[in-house]
Amino acid sequence: MAKPSFSSVRAVALFEAAKGTLVLLTGFGALSLVHHDAQRFAEQLVAHLHLNAAKHFPRIFIDAAANFAETHLLVLALLAATYALVRFVEAYGLWMGRRWAEWLAAVSGAIYIPFEFYELFHGINWLSIVALAVNVLVVGLMLKALHRAQPADSSNMV
Repeated sequence: MAKPSFSSVRAVALFEAAKGTLVLLTGFGALSLVHHDAQRFAEQLVAHLHLNAAKHFPRIFIDAAANFAETHLLVLALLAATYALVRFVEAYGLWMGRRWAEWLAAVSGAIYIPFEFYELFHGINWLSIVALAVNVLVVGLMLKALHRAQPADSSNMV
């Protein structure tokens, strides 16, 4: 079985950094809605994306925005910043070849897999399939990287 190269671990590092960046930008977006009409923004976004506001998911989005208080937006932004910080630390550790980061990537990727299977049982769609495949790939690469770091012969260890 081929062992993952350092470049595949670095590819995961870039992926984690991209996730952190996306969530951080989302958090800034939440902050930008403080002192503004979040429902109106949601309605404009749904219209801009040419979505039918009467359909299920756009309606949930608009209704949620209507009920968001400023404290909810601040908490959401704080949670986004925290999540992004974890992703950036993980990306740094993977880029630098740190074993703790490989463990963090394996565990954090594996946490999502049961939820993705649950989503697939409730309806197969391409987004659920891609999310599951990406997380399985990341976990597999990290497990191979962790295995690579193990001593070749552990029978001599006491």
